[in-house]
Amino acid sequence: MRVLLALGGNAMTNAAGRAAPQDQIAAAAVAMEAVAGLLERDVEVLITHGNGPQVGNLLTKNELAASVVPPVPLDWCGAQTQATVGFVLMNALDAALVRRGIRRRTAAVVTRTLVASDDSGFIRPTKPIGRHLPAEEAEVLIGHGQTWEDRGKGWRRVVASPEPLDIIDGPVVRSLVEAGFVVVANGGGGIPVVREPDGSLRGIEAVIDKDLGAALLADTVGADVLVIGTDVPHAVLNYGTPDAKDVGTVTAGQLRAFAAEGHFASGSMGPKVEAACRFVERGGTRAVITDLDHIATAVCGDAGTVVVAS
Repeated sequence: MRVLLALGGNAMTNAAGRAAPQDQIAAAAVAMEAVAGLLERDVEVLITHGNGPQVGNLLTKNELAASVVPPVPLDWCGAQTQATVGFVLMNALDAALVRRGIRRRTAAVVTRTLVASDDSGFIRPTKPIGRHLPAEEAEVLIGHGQTWEDRGKGWRRVVASPEPLDIIDGPVVRSLVEAGFVVVANGGGGIPVVREPDGSLRGIEAVIDKDLGAALLADTVGADVLVIGTDVPHAVLNYGTPDAKDVGTVTAGQLRAFAAEGHFASGSMGPKVEAACRFVERGGTRAVITDLDHIATAVCGDAGTVVVAS
């Protein structure tokens, strides 16, 4: 069984959401214990991850230094965080495997994701990222070509979130998996790139949804199961109300109907639901949305929100 495990941002922060280096290292150790448990059962595992807190840290550094050095572009932020988180996860997994006496090699691949240069998201960027700033600080960054909006609580940067079309480096990832490596790849949905008229690729300022990127990676590497790790054990209908109800096993069609009724927030559970549906509709055996504590049982469809084609 080939499983793609998509770790949410909570897997790389502490309980309060803090993402200091020591917090990320400690959180990675917990997540990779779960992965080591799967490998001990001879499950073939591939890992992808979110990078929101890490990119947020880089954006803060950009803001603080903007009057001294030009800000690092967003595609560079994606590349840096893919490499850093990949390194941290590999170290944590290697340690967990040593403790269990398992001999497996790990690898991290910085991957690029193709998007269309005419994607509608570029016409008017709407994805908020980073922290709120006062107008005078935002003006410095606007002067560097960034788009900022007054969001009521201050000015916040907004960027495009285009549809992921293809993982350029997917064949490399698949080759490493088939050679027996446990691979970390496509963090944060991948570095967004567009294809130039001459066929070359160019990085672009955008953010790809990490869950949609995970679904595309799972399809690219021929995964049987997609497990989307988050901070709750199930998707929930009527979340936050007395009528709240956990979603167990459900078809993609049923889950899409729930989404159309407005049950899943667009900034949190909504993309996970869409990613799960896409994966099984493209031929995946099942997708599961659950928390880190239930990953081992989720792989077999015995925990979490289990999505099947029909």
